[in-house]
This record gives sequence, structure tokens and C-alpha cells, in this order.
Amino acid sequence: MEVVLIILKVYLVVLAFIMLVYTIRHFVFTMNRLLSEQRIYYQDILDTELPFVSVLVPMHNEEQVAAQCLEQLLKADYDRNRYEIIPINDHSTDHTKEIINSYAAKYPIVKPIHRTAERERGKPVALNHGMRFANGEIIVVFDADYLPPKGILKEIAISFKDPHVGAVMGRVVPINTEKKFLTRLLDLERTGGYQVDQQARYNLKLLPQYGGTVGGFRKKEVLALGGFDRNVLAEDTDLTFRLALNGYKVVYANRVECYEEVPEEWAIRARQIRRWSQGHNTVFFKQFFPMLASKHLTLREKIDGVLLLAIYAIPMILLLGLMDSLVLFFLGEMELLSNTLVLLMLGAYNTFGNFAPFFQVGTGCLLDGANKRILLIPFLLFSFFFNTWHISRGFIDAIIGSVSGKKKKWIKTKRFRQKEGKTK
Repeated sequence: MEVVLIILKVYLVVLAFIMLVYTIRHFVFTMNRLLSEQRIYYQDILDTELPFVSVLVPMHNEEQVAAQCLEQLLKADYDRNRYEIIPINDHSTDHTKEIINSYAAKYPIVKPIHRTAERERGKPVALNHGMRFANGEIIVVFDADYLPPKGILKEIAISFKDPHVGAVMGRVVPINTEKKFLTRLLDLERTGGYQVDQQARYNLKLLPQYGGTVGGFRKKEVLALGGFDRNVLAEDTDLTFRLALNGYKVVYANRVECYEEVPEEWAIRARQIRRWSQGHNTVFFKQFFPMLASKHLTLREKIDGVLLLAIYAIPMILLLGLMDSLVLFFLGEMELLSNTLVLLMLGAYNTFGNFAPFFQVGTGCLLDGANKRILLIPFLLFSFFFNTWHISRGFIDAIIGSVSGKKKKWIKTKRFRQKEGKTK
């Protein structure tokens, strides 16, 4: 029994240390964003010889948003002879195919792919399929519900003038922020995650993350790495580390903003973050040791990589800490209320993933000039409990999937925008 008690108490000490490390990490990022010189990407480069770009837009039952995304891409401030739009209809059962074909009939640069015969579906396999037909040396990816601004292709493509750049990631900004309480909270999370966390990691030359949309990558290099792993739901995180392990840089372009539709229902949000957690933790299991052994990464990058990979495992670690506290309480070794509250506050103080802590969110709002949004920060405590539960479920899914070898099932996030472009 003595050995068990020691193990349980040591676990709580280790947990407190882990949470302290993440607190320091987030605080350093915040201070860097507020007080240090900011590293720009390649926005001031002027070059008339931009690369040929293939824009891939995976679509599965996207009749509500497909037309708007294509309309925006057709307005791009980019030489029409230097880019193509490849909407990938991935086993849609609605009118997505007809919408795509109608644009292809009017605009030669729209070159649709219809995946109907293939057994597998999902974003990784759709992107792999699309790359086989893409003519561009640079691949730019947008999710179907995104609304790309006119200059975004040029802003992304210019960074690839540096031969060491393997991928570029822009900033995601919610467009339906004012619809629901949930969307307002998600806007806060995005603000802290992109405006502060991503930019600070780029400033410090750590590992900014390619996010799977609003970004681009070199086709040749990604194909040489075997394309996207179809068994990983977080194909973007996986690509980030595979590029880094092979000596390529990921650039974060904070000025390159694109507008997305965030979930308006808690149930849809739950499925989304559970999928993210499953995918991210699968990458954790897959890339942890290769990253530590990499000759292309500095010690600082490896430390940041470990913390980035582990970030979706923290909620499960925290829940185990709460159960640990309960066991110690019933064994008469702990005051339940005080110690449980300490663990909860440590977790809520840090939060997880792109769901940045309150001081990062507040700094992001300040930098965006949206000071009134700061008043909503205390309500992030509610989403903390919500996120902890569903991210933990995703962690368990990742373990089961890794042990069983069962193929991952891609679940598309529900859209809320109406066809005419308004939201409900």
C-alpha cells in the first residue's frame, strides 16, 4: 500500500510540473508577442515570376458552401494562366457535383475531380488523389466553407521563393462570430491560438503548425514523403512534423487571413474536437521518437515539438489526476476539495491546443483592437470542462485505433451557412 500511495502522490507532483511547464510556455509566447520584435514572413518580396499554383478544395456534401468558395477563388488577384482550381467531389450525395460542373463549364481553370468509384473517402485520400492531377508546383488547400480573399494566393505563393520553405500557413478568422455564444467563444480561442501562439512560435524559430487549410506546400516534396497518411485524421499536424524531420521550414503568415464558418452547435463542436484529438494524438504516437532522433531539429525545436505533440494528451492526464485525488481522499491522504480545485484551476488556467490560456486570448484581442471581446474571457471556463471531456475521448480513440489498427473514419463538420450566403 505504501508503494501505491507514493506512486499516486508522485503522479500529482509530476502533473503539477507539466502544467507549470505549459504555463511558462504560454507566458513566454505572450510576452514575445507583446514586447519582442515580430518576425515577418515574405510579404515584402516583389516578384513577377510567381509559381504555378494548384488550389485543391476537398468537398463532401458541400452544396451549401461550394459556390461561394469557388466564386471567391475565381476573383483571386493572380495571373489566370498561373493557377488552377481543383474542387474534389469526394462521394457527395447532394448537389455538390452539379454545382462544381456548372463552374467548370463556364471557367476553364476550374478542373473538377469526382471521386465516386473509390472505396475510401476523407480529406487525406482526397488530397492525395487531387495531387496526382495537379499541374502546379505549389499546392494551396482550402476547406469548402472558407472564403479566401483576393490576394491570398499571391501572399501564400511568395513564401516559396525561399527553397527551404516546405509549407506556409495563414490565419483562420471565424466569419459567423456573432451568431451564437459558442461561436463567440471559438473566436476567442482562434484569436489566442493564431494571433499569439502561432506567431510567437514563428518569431522564436520553433515549430509553427501547418493547419491543413489556408495554406500551401510543395507538391514534389510532399509526394516524395508519400503524400498524406490516410490513417491519420490530423493530416496537417502529421505533415508539419514530416516536413520538419526532413529539413523543411513551416512559415506562419499572420497577415494572410481567411474566413471560416465555426460550428454553431455544441454537439457538432464536440465531434470536431474529438476528431482533432484523435488525429493529433495519433501523430504524437507516430512522430515522438523520430522527432527526438532528428538531425534537422535543434534542441529548442525538439522541446517545442514535444510540447506541441503532447498538448491534446493533457486533458486525459488531468482527468487521471482528478481520479488520483479521489483515490487519495478515500484513503485519507488528501483534502478532496482543496486539491481538486487546484487541479481544475491549473487546467482551466492553461487550457489546451489552440484553445489558448486567458492571457494569450486577452493579448490577441488587444492586438486585434477588439477590446470588448475580453469581457467574454471568464466564460472560457465553461468550454474548458467541455473540451477536457471530448478531447479525452479523442485520446482514448487514438489509443484504441493505434492498438487495433482499425482504419480511421472521417466525419465531416456540419455546415450552417445557407446557400444564398447567409447564416442561420
